[in-house]
Amino acid sequence: MLTYEDCLELSDLTEEEIEAIAQHEHLPEMAALELGSYLVHTSEGIPVIKRIILEDIEDARRRGHTEKALQLKLVLKHFVDTHPNTTTNQT
Repeated sequence: MLTYEDCLELSDLTEEEIEAIAQHEHLPEMAALELGSYLVHTSEGIPVIKRIILEDIEDARRRGHTEKALQLKLVLKHFVDTHPNTTTNQT
């Protein structure tokens, strides 16, 4: 049986990227991991994950959660750096 950590390693995403997907899509972390793993392994899905993180940043800013927005910007930077077929236009 695979553990959450096993699935995380297979997903090519970080725990923080999975958390951003879970928050945005209102999913439990395991379901977000499954969705993220599917998306990151398709060329069409990588921009979707980037958009999710960007929307999470904007939501945190709107709510006045500056620290969360900054943390998500780091998540976005890491995602773009590790998935180079995304564009580098960051917020």
